[in-house]
Amino acid sequence: MHGDADILRRLWRAALLRRLPLWVLGTLPWLALRLLPGLLAWVAWCMWDAVRLRQRVAQGWTGWLDAAVPGMEDSSALLIEAQTPLAQLQRERLLARLAALDAPTVRRAVRPHVGTGFSWLLPWLALAAFAWFTGQKPAATAQAAVPRARAAVAPLVPQLTVTATPPAYTGAARSSGAPRDIGVPEGSTVSWCLKNPEAGATTLELSDGRTLKVSEQCATLAVTESLFWRWRGARYTIKVTPDSAPTITVSQPAQMVQELKTGATSAAMGLTVQDDYRVQRATLHLTLARGSGENIKFTDRELPIPASNNPRQRNWAKTWTLAELGMEPGDELYFFVRAADNAARPHAVQSPTYTLRLPAPEPEDEEETAAMPVLVKPQSLRSQRQIIIDTEQLIADMRATRMSADTVRERSEAIALDQGQLRRRYGQFLGEESSLFGGEEHEEHEAEGGKLDVLHQFGHAHDEAENATLYDEGTKKILRRALTAMWEAEKSLRAITPKTALAPEHKALDAIKELQQADRIYLHKTAFVPPPIREAIRMTGDVVGAASYAREQDGSNEAIPFELRELVTALSGEGALPALWTRTAHDWVRARLKDDAQRLSAQRAIQDVLDGCLRCRPGLRAWLRAGVIEAPVLLQAQPVTGTPFTRAWTEGASK
Repeated sequence: MHGDADILRRLWRAALLRRLPLWVLGTLPWLALRLLPGLLAWVAWCMWDAVRLRQRVAQGWTGWLDAAVPGMEDSSALLIEAQTPLAQLQRERLLARLAALDAPTVRRAVRPHVGTGFSWLLPWLALAAFAWFTGQKPAATAQAAVPRARAAVAPLVPQLTVTATPPAYTGAARSSGAPRDIGVPEGSTVSWCLKNPEAGATTLELSDGRTLKVSEQCATLAVTESLFWRWRGARYTIKVTPDSAPTITVSQPAQMVQELKTGATSAAMGLTVQDDYRVQRATLHLTLARGSGENIKFTDRELPIPASNNPRQRNWAKTWTLAELGMEPGDELYFFVRAADNAARPHAVQSPTYTLRLPAPEPEDEEETAAMPVLVKPQSLRSQRQIIIDTEQLIADMRATRMSADTVRERSEAIALDQGQLRRRYGQFLGEESSLFGGEEHEEHEAEGGKLDVLHQFGHAHDEAENATLYDEGTKKILRRALTAMWEAEKSLRAITPKTALAPEHKALDAIKELQQADRIYLHKTAFVPPPIREAIRMTGDVVGAASYAREQDGSNEAIPFELRELVTALSGEGALPALWTRTAHDWVRARLKDDAQRLSAQRAIQDVLDGCLRCRPGLRAWLRAGVIEAPVLLQAQPVTGTPFTRAWTEGASK
């Protein structure tokens, strides 16, 4: 009989929801008073009320349905038992109607027969109030009966208040509270004060070995690096966030060297300056270079970058016209950004130098050899661009017409001859005196009588070729690349394969153009600026504070101090440690471990070993050895390593 079971379950659920607020509200007073007996008594009553409610629903649910749902036709009893065929037919009709019965109708059927039961709550609330009043009265009476003299004898426990005051320039708020792990900006002041000075003074242990005494006067410490402090067996960390320098991001131009298009009228610049607290100053420095060779003129300008609504960030973007920048064809503009924050000691940074280059119009008749100011080109010397044009024309004629092999060979060798002459002309700047296909340049080595000078023709016993020039290594490298490409092109042309000669010819032209564009070089002034001389002590002979550059003759050159080696050896056993070992360990850790987490862990190990922890000695020894960087061999825990063989040998010798 699944139909009656389903409707009974729905009616029982509606009855539970009807009584649930009573059970929950009755639990709250006992939870607030934290009285377990009262809570258990209320839970027992709720279980009894649920059983009683279940019996009521099981006994009267058919009458509830007949009264609340007219569609049941007073036939709900047939859902439990239907003997005759007519009763079973009526039961099927009722089951179909029950399937469409919604939740509000079920709750409406239960509501007249199951109340909220809030009247039961009043006696329990009264009982809870009585229990609270009974528990408070003896405590108040006992407190009043304690003599004041006896209360004064009870020991007082010191209570600390930790206050962190960040530097004023950060704009961070001051924080205060109980001992805990805190994070502060670099340069903050941390103070420890007693809430109850009558409890007496207390001592704080810092991770670097120092101690602070807190009494009626507060203990104050200016923190510049992360550390931890210990009080009453507990450790608390002070994490210091260093003040970062401003960061400069240049979004436009996207490349370090931006070559503007021919005929361009504008240039865009965009940048962002960010700092963790405040960008105090940001400036844009512009340098315009005009001219070539030795006649180059530089013009400097400095422009402030305006502040924005966010003091931590400055965004600036502008599209300049070339007239505003004063640029003309052939000019170059160098710019960089300088920024500083508002720290007590401001951090000043400078961005890389970006270049805007406006190319000059290419002259029609001027040759690429203008990159070499000392080169005087003869009238008959052809340019690399003309050689490329001739090669392309030869390739096009070979495709368009049927040229004879002799004609192709003649034209290809003529172009190769021009390429060889141009290569030798550039090669003299690297001290070269021979050609790739020797023979044409060695007539001067032959004697007049027709005898062959083997030494000069085949040996070429001359000085170093490249040492005879005064060009820098970068220029020589570009020249070598150009000559190599010309050699490849000349070989292909002499092999009557002009198509393969075209690629190296273009490489040679690119190298020559690079030489042309490298005749103007801009560098920042990086000369040494000596510190200003104090006029008050000038000519007085006072040498106080002057540093001596004389090297100490008898100084120790050991990478690992003797005290540290002695300490590491002692930490490998359980014996006594050397005198003043804590100072040696703290100095070594502070000087060698730069990472905050590693340094704090090493300082914790020092404190643990100082407290007598033998199991902590290997950890401290490992941290001390981690600071050894330049030693060729790591420190050994023992001077002699014990092995089963050595132990057996020693025991046999003793017998």
